[in-house]
Amino acid sequence: MIQLQNAGKRYAHKVLFENLDWMITAQDRIGLVGANGTGKSTLLKIIGGLETLDQGELNLQKGIRIGYLPQDGLSMTGRTVFEECMTVFDKLRDLEQEQEQLLHRMSDVDPASAEYAEIAERFESIDSVFRHSGGYSLDSQVGAVLTGLGFSKEDWARQTEEFSGGWQMRIALGKLLLEKPNILLLDEPTNHLDLEARNWLEEYLANYPNAVVLISHDRFFLDATVKRIAEIWNKRVTIYVGNYSKYTTLKDERLIQLKAAYKNQRERIEQLESFINRFRAQATKAKQVQSRIKELEKIERIEIPDEEQAIHFSFPQPKASGRVVVEVNDVAKRYGPKTVFSKARFNIERGDRIALVGVNGAGKSTMIRLLSGVEAPSEGEMKLGYNVEVDYFAQDQYKALDPEARLLDDLQEAAPRKTMTELRSLLGCFLFSEDDVFKRIQVLSGGERNRYALAKMLLQPSNFILLDEPTNHLDMRAKDVLLESLREYTGTVVFVSHDRYFIDQLATSVIEIGGGEVVVFPGNYEDYLWRKNRDASLPAAVATAPEVVETAPVVAENKQRLNPQALKKLESRASTLEQKISEMETEIANLEGQLANFVSAEETQRISDTVAAKREQVTLLEAEWTDLVELIEASR
Repeated sequence: MIQLQNAGKRYAHKVLFENLDWMITAQDRIGLVGANGTGKSTLLKIIGGLETLDQGELNLQKGIRIGYLPQDGLSMTGRTVFEECMTVFDKLRDLEQEQEQLLHRMSDVDPASAEYAEIAERFESIDSVFRHSGGYSLDSQVGAVLTGLGFSKEDWARQTEEFSGGWQMRIALGKLLLEKPNILLLDEPTNHLDLEARNWLEEYLANYPNAVVLISHDRFFLDATVKRIAEIWNKRVTIYVGNYSKYTTLKDERLIQLKAAYKNQRERIEQLESFINRFRAQATKAKQVQSRIKELEKIERIEIPDEEQAIHFSFPQPKASGRVVVEVNDVAKRYGPKTVFSKARFNIERGDRIALVGVNGAGKSTMIRLLSGVEAPSEGEMKLGYNVEVDYFAQDQYKALDPEARLLDDLQEAAPRKTMTELRSLLGCFLFSEDDVFKRIQVLSGGERNRYALAKMLLQPSNFILLDEPTNHLDMRAKDVLLESLREYTGTVVFVSHDRYFIDQLATSVIEIGGGEVVVFPGNYEDYLWRKNRDASLPAAVATAPEVVETAPVVAENKQRLNPQALKKLESRASTLEQKISEMETEIANLEGQLANFVSAEETQRISDTVAAKREQVTLLEAEWTDLVELIEASR
């Protein structure tokens, strides 16, 4: 469908890639990866016809339709959201109008005439094309895509210019999906999507009938959507079969092989050069020397590129706070007549890693601002615990930076007691090296400003960190380092992220905000989804039963033999449940012991209620443990 032959591209003196041979076929699912600056977006633009090659050829199948979505920069005006998406079907709508005109003509013509037969034949031809192209379901197609991308029905009738840049990109993405081109080229399509819209897009692309090539820094999204990885590395493009996780394994193996081949080649080159230098002056060895010179000239040198730079840092380990970091008691937040949420009630304890989830606009950033003290609740109380110190990283934190300031000067002003060596070292951890430290903030890209804002936050150690979209503009390596640093951090973290992998690996619980409510779910995002799906399929009385801080099991629909990995997860879950049941029975016994020492009627009632709730939780856990044991036994 698309073929690149001996393709090469350079910018000034920098070669992005060369000697590239690549075939993209119908229904391919390809993830395009590589370090920042290797040319991923450039290659996507070349395939889309927006840039040209410096060498080689790009051959396209005749009649192929290509759809390209850039990272940002698209905007629309003059139509409602629904009307803008319907422009995708202008040709079909023209056919629909012609159908109506033909019907009117047929009503005015003698059915026995040759003209009538000609009109009828044209009508049937148009109707066949219209029907085959889904012309009778255009409204429902547009509605399904807009709903999936997070637009409410009220949004459909709003003018496109009323929406922010991120939502404008959603409209552009929606139009591309409705067009169904032969090949979709998507450059960071999830940048402006919340988790719900991202999950919907995963499902949509899984059923997309044509080819997809995409760039993404979200490894979970790549794992869910692609079947091949094309990596730009060492000025070459290498194709790996499998998703992103498979690619990382194969790449490590390939790098080991490449280094071994490089070592062997260097040894052979040294042998040849040694022989040539030793016997060059001896006439009796002239033939052998010439033979080795020719061999040396024919060797295609293996290059081992410099190791890719990565961010290396750790959060300062803070002094310990009290066990309870924040108590949220019946909190509500309103802006004018609009209630964002109400009756929010939960505690955050030392060491928690809490992910806030919900659709865009549900109130995640609002909750973080309330926890940080930047805003006050409209009702209720947010009470910080003993010795709690708060650090807040806003989604647009870089906007608070002085655009005229140089990086090193700005850091020195924030931390006058730090040495220049310490400050330069910190900046180096965030990929600002050598003369980069003297750059003014205003010349930095969005990703660079985000990295710098994170670096600056490290100068103010605290034991309670609030992070609103810290992974925006970070590549996968940077996200991994941030993730590891947060795992090692001994304080408490509340964060918002649209990166599924990041949430799964970090969160110990999830707080869902939406529909004016705030609901706490124990476990990571996978556990949250499992519980949501479970509750949706259970009667209301069961679905609203008290939750327990546990990891969701992997459940099979029928009692059948499971694969070893699934069986191992079930056995691990059963073991975890046994331990939890034992711990809770000990807690119940301790609480019952406290009842023997009367303090007050209120305290006695509180302990009794706690004991009753824990007994109910134990009953639920024992029921789940029994089901798991039966499933494990049946699968052996």
